[in-house]
Amino acid sequence: MNTQDPNRSPRFASRRKALSCLTAWSGTALVWTVTGGVPHALGATRGDAMKPAPGNALTFVQISDTHIGFRKDANPDVVGSLRRATDEINALAPAPAFVVHTGDVSHLSKPEEFGRAKELLQALRVDRVHTVPGEHDTIDDGTSGYLKFFDHDGNGKAWYSFDHAGVHFVALNNVENFKPGTLASLGDEQLAWMKNDLAGRSHSTPIVVLAHIPMWTIWAPWGWGTADSAQAMSLLRPFGSVTVLNGHIHQVLQKVEGNVALHTAMSLAYPLPTPGQAGIGEPGPVTVPRSELGKLLGTRRVSVVRGRHELALIDTPLAS
Repeated sequence: MNTQDPNRSPRFASRRKALSCLTAWSGTALVWTVTGGVPHALGATRGDAMKPAPGNALTFVQISDTHIGFRKDANPDVVGSLRRATDEINALAPAPAFVVHTGDVSHLSKPEEFGRAKELLQALRVDRVHTVPGEHDTIDDGTSGYLKFFDHDGNGKAWYSFDHAGVHFVALNNVENFKPGTLASLGDEQLAWMKNDLAGRSHSTPIVVLAHIPMWTIWAPWGWGTADSAQAMSLLRPFGSVTVLNGHIHQVLQKVEGNVALHTAMSLAYPLPTPGQAGIGEPGPVTVPRSELGKLLGTRRVSVVRGRHELALIDTPLAS
């Protein structure tokens, strides 16, 4: 499969080829609420009815890995997939305050893909869509192309923070120098910014971190982790409630470290192998008959309770 763009530098060919071979299918969007300073997952926009959010809760939706621009036979209509998810999000009652997108907005970081994605995301009936870049958004020019469409604070950086209803959100970029098979990193500049951003904030302030690649090492040979995540965790541990939301691995996993709860999400694209699955050198899409796909995609409801180390989980496959 040769997907190299003749107008782009050949030194990106192997990486572009590897990324362009990924397929895309439909998935789900997680709905989050924050009550009493503690985030809880109400459920997903598909499957069983969600638990109602308390009237005073902050509710938002997480989507990830939309891969706009993908045109392979496995899913020739990724635009339709996002539109279906958008319809489900727009039908939620009460409406979420905003949507967060945890990376891989585009498939090959082309301007037309970013433009199309931004247009589609504007159909979400929320005040704002907060995004972070994925490695597919930084293939040729780092985050420069992404930032032409998604520079949230106008500072020319792919990291930023914002506050909503007493919750502090920190959006990070851990894909700038992504290479398959190695761990990406945040870098000294971003870590220094993060330290300054969190300085002076009360440790009772709930913190939600958004980043594409998981902020803990899930499987190093596949690059499923962040090399300098320990430095970031050291900045977050003093806070009483920290929730980290990631994408990238296209499946739901959780880890709890003290008051820090880390979650990966399903994509709006395709399932990936389980971490370290035997015989797989590089993770690629799990190809199954279309009738079987719903058994591999699904929803997970998560309750994150301050002071508890175990999570309350309910998994519901889409096939049910």
